[in-house]
Amino acid sequence: MSDSGHCVLRDVTLCSPVGEILLSGCERGAHTIDIKLGTDKEESVHPIGQSEMSPELQRCVDWLQCYFMKPESISTLLLPALHHPLMQSDSFTAHVLWTLLKEVGLGQTVSYKQLAEMIGNPNAVRAVGSAMKKNPIPLIVPCHRVLRSSGDSGSYMGGKGDDIKVWLLTHEKKALKLHSSKSE
Repeated sequence: MSDSGHCVLRDVTLCSPVGEILLSGCERGAHTIDIKLGTDKEESVHPIGQSEMSPELQRCVDWLQCYFMKPESISTLLLPALHHPLMQSDSFTAHVLWTLLKEVGLGQTVSYKQLAEMIGNPNAVRAVGSAMKKNPIPLIVPCHRVLRSSGDSGSYMGGKGDDIKVWLLTHEKKALKLHSSKSE
């Protein structure tokens, strides 16, 4: 637990199919999600140990559990509140991240160039890439859905999580195929 400005942060570690995820948040929402590289991967998603959580942090845990276990149902859940100072600001990076979150849904991808165009600044391709690197809440703010114009997945987590990015994109596409075959 730490104090970030006026927020008292609590941490919870989750096991997941991509390894351990450290989630940090306050009573007003999620602050950070950190995917821990080199940790054991599990089929289910559950907290490690007991941790007292605010309702908003619990909502974030529930959202992540749904994302990994029933991603086709994610749109039925309320989005967790995002309370990281960057997400509360009126900055270019916040604008890019909020646009990505609102406009690029499960199983969809967008290029850095397309995202720059979506925010009304088609020349800001590199700045969009920088915004992705600053994303404090990956998975919920889906920077893994942003690809190079060539269609190549590009790097994730500074190039150290490229296999995780591919896994996330494949996971989402499988969920959409499964969902569409059930609704036919």
